[in-house]
Amino acid sequence: MSVGDDKDVERVLFSRPPSDLEDGTAFLPGDLPPPLRLSRMLRVDQAGEQGAVRIYGGQRAVLHEGEVGELIAHMAEQEEVHYRTFNELLNRHAVRPSLLAPFWHRIGYALGYASARLGAESAMACTVAVEEVIDAHYAHQLEWLRRFREQEELLDTIERFQAEEAEHRDLGLAHDAESAPAYPLAQRVIKGMARWAIRIAERL
Repeated sequence: MSVGDDKDVERVLFSRPPSDLEDGTAFLPGDLPPPLRLSRMLRVDQAGEQGAVRIYGGQRAVLHEGEVGELIAHMAEQEEVHYRTFNELLNRHAVRPSLLAPFWHRIGYALGYASARLGAESAMACTVAVEEVIDAHYAHQLEWLRRFREQEELLDTIERFQAEEAEHRDLGLAHDAESAPAYPLAQRVIKGMARWAIRIAERL
């Protein structure tokens, strides 16, 4: 089976037909087949966690001392676990990573570095914006996964990761994120970038 062939994942990810939903909902024409949707889910989550690792890497290059440095290191360690987990899931299910992986690698670091150069509050504001988008993104995925009898391991994994992303958001707010210069504008811009990245990574 070719790793790059999304259609082949139907034989790997699901043993039941697409219409076998937990709530009895019919699979309608025009809907993405669950296996294809799941392969996109794994791809975008791996890309998102790659970006998160790089954001915190950029922030640590600037803010590596004191309480904020320790906080960023703590969040970075959790994101590293998320990233390794999704790498393993991609390999296990023969799903290719995003074709734009080199871009996520660079843009994530640049975003983290630039936010940290503006100060600890701006770095925390960046964390809040990104983690709020990821929290909502994971919530949407969990809603979809709960419709199926299968993939309980993935459901548990994403539930755990969502809780940690929410913790990062709360830590950012507790460490003066809202005191960052132009906080509302920064939130809109960074959230817009994160949502755009999600849409692109799902398909490419």
